Amino acid sequence: MAKCRKCGQRKGKRACPALRSLICPACCGTHRGREISCPASCKYLAEHKPYQDRRALARASSPAPAGPGDDLLRDERLAWLALNIEAPFRELAERDPRFTDGEAILALEYAKDKLTRGRGRLILPGEERKPSNAAGEAVFQSLENCRYDRAVILVGAAEGYAPEDKLRVLERVIKAAKSWAGGEFGGRAYLERLREQFARLREQSRPSKIITPG
Repeated sequence: MAKCRKCGQRKGKRACPALRSLICPACCGTHRGREISCPASCKYLAEHKPYQDRRALARASSPAPAGPGDDLLRDERLAWLALNIEAPFRELAERDPRFTDGEAILALEYAKDKLTRGRGRLILPGEERKPSNAAGEAVFQSLENCRYDRAVILVGAAEGYAPEDKLRVLERVIKAAKSWAGGEFGGRAYLERLREQFARLREQSRPSKIITPG
């Protein structure tokens, strides 16, 4: 039997439609949806995605420990980044009433995983692949494109964010989302809190120079 296309060591027992070759079960499970951009038609993706989602949400049910990061959003620049991270959920929640807190948390975890790895998913030449988590991809793109415009407060050019700042703020947002969801991942307590938060910011922005994302 041919060797695994990914590790080159174990036997390739599964036909991988993304790699167009055989892959071992271990590499399939480890790299599926991460380093390998799996098409929706892949039977292994369809079989194991619900299990992986349940594991991610089970981890999310354990509250993160408190620490200095709780105060980081007092920095206006970092608070602006947090708003941009969460901004895609406002539209998603309004457009799709079935979109839940659990899906939002999984999207945040997706963005964190992609940011931590520092590179996108593997895309084979000549093939188009859709992200395995559209909401997570929207969060990641918002995170990557966010710029802080100091002109809101004083004259100056817009500036980007260091990867370390992106990760710190993203982890803080994930912690807050888990806390607001309260373990009810099929509900929308966190999303409702976001809706109210953005509504307040809209009201505050009318007489002042505060600008909300989107």
